[in-house]
Amino acid sequence: MIVSNSKTHQQPGQAAATAPEAQLADAWRVVVLNDPVNLMSYVVMVFKKVFGFDEPRARQHMLEVHERGRSTVWTGKREQAEAYVFTLQQWHLTAVLESDEKH
Repeated sequence: MIVSNSKTHQQPGQAAATAPEAQLADAWRVVVLNDPVNLMSYVVMVFKKVFGFDEPRARQHMLEVHERGRSTVWTGKREQAEAYVFTLQQWHLTAVLESDEKH
């Protein structure tokens, strides 16, 4: 068996190009926005079911949505963030996906 060092086969600048891409992959936020329709208790229940939050954490995010108009409920990779946004929308919450990219 021949073992080779992958670094010797790397093109110059290749590592530098993949590092920012890896960072961007984890840079997405799921944000729930306030709406005049859903009851506070319903929003708490959805957060508990979708994210597995305990009662205090679910209530904290619900109050943020109610008082500030929005709450970031999850941060991570885009594919999972999109799935959470879709799921929250299926529960009739107003949820959006935002880039967490630092400019």
